[in-house]
Amino acid sequence: MLDTPKANRLHIAIFGRRNAGKSSLINALTGQDAALVSPMPGTTTDPVFKAMELLPIGPVVFIDTAGIDDQGELGELRVERTLRVMDRTDLALLVVSPPAGDLSMEREWLEGLKGRGIPVVGVCNKVDVGGMDLGGLEGELGIRFVPVSARTGEGIEFLKEAIQEAVPEGWERDTIVGDLLSPGQVVLLVAPQDIQAPKGRLILPQVQVMRDLLDHRCVGVMATAGELGVSLEFFRRGGGYPDLVITDSQVFHIVKEKLPPEVPLTSFSILMARYKGDLKTLVDGARAVMSLKDGDRVLIAEACTHHPLKGDIGREKLPQVIREMSGAELGFDVVAGNDFPRELRGYSLVVHCGGCMLNRKHMMSRIMRARSHGVPMTNYGVLLALRSGILDRAVGMLLPSG
Repeated sequence: MLDTPKANRLHIAIFGRRNAGKSSLINALTGQDAALVSPMPGTTTDPVFKAMELLPIGPVVFIDTAGIDDQGELGELRVERTLRVMDRTDLALLVVSPPAGDLSMEREWLEGLKGRGIPVVGVCNKVDVGGMDLGGLEGELGIRFVPVSARTGEGIEFLKEAIQEAVPEGWERDTIVGDLLSPGQVVLLVAPQDIQAPKGRLILPQVQVMRDLLDHRCVGVMATAGELGVSLEFFRRGGGYPDLVITDSQVFHIVKEKLPPEVPLTSFSILMARYKGDLKTLVDGARAVMSLKDGDRVLIAEACTHHPLKGDIGREKLPQVIREMSGAELGFDVVAGNDFPRELRGYSLVVHCGGCMLNRKHMMSRIMRARSHGVPMTNYGVLLALRSGILDRAVGMLLPSG
């Protein structure tokens, strides 16, 4: 609870052949035995995520991957999982070590990374054993390589500098909502604590929004939906209303009835849609629900892997809402965690959660995949705002005018 959430950390993935020294490189960069190291090729079999502090960047997640040259039936599955890591990568390290030999495989992966707009830093590892032509390596692959030895530590500080220089500008938005407010403004957060909420804690978007308000010197007041009337009466006695109300999307219908229409209103999920992804695309996607017809299939995607309980929003509430809005007999598939399909052409709509457990790169890759397949995509909060008849109000202050 005291750590920076993984989704808010810069994700640095390390790609290279088996035994190129990828795991050793993580240990050298962090000064810790964070990754299992062995002279046997293929020690890392699945992507391993390590949350670290990398100065001067700050909180990062290193992703240690299986070798891009893994072989056999299981090896092919491992390479496929390594390939999926690109969807959540903000910055990549491509590791080559002697003997380099044929670099066609590295060239193929480099093209895949560049095609996704991922900045790449080349790492020439094991320089302590010699046998590498750095100039020839750079000339053949067309990127800068930093010579290092993960074993001795040689060149590691220069690699940190190269990583710092390659961090993509705007890899994450600086604020969730604070840029829309002025210091001293008061925000009411309506946060119902249903059976899905973790016992004794707030859900992550509520925590992150409250922290963002404090960071921007705003005043946050929190209440459940049942105490909304009492909270608004408290504001009225003070001569006004909150400058903004942020609610759980599932109680939009309650909040809008008690709140004067001139008071700005949005939801945690919609704020996360702006923070993590492309809000305009998700707004446009919500309107596609009215065009669904009998036999269409809808994909509902969750970023986390919670144990579903009775009344689960993704498995029970949203399918019912979508059927009512469209008037159509539809089929639904629900996926959670990393099980987002690569092929979406069989769907007529994708409805995603707020994505608080994903980094922005991962969320945007899902949006881009839906767009490339011609499938509209929206998120829980945007869809529920449309259903409540307040979509324009809920996104009005979040989208650029025009």
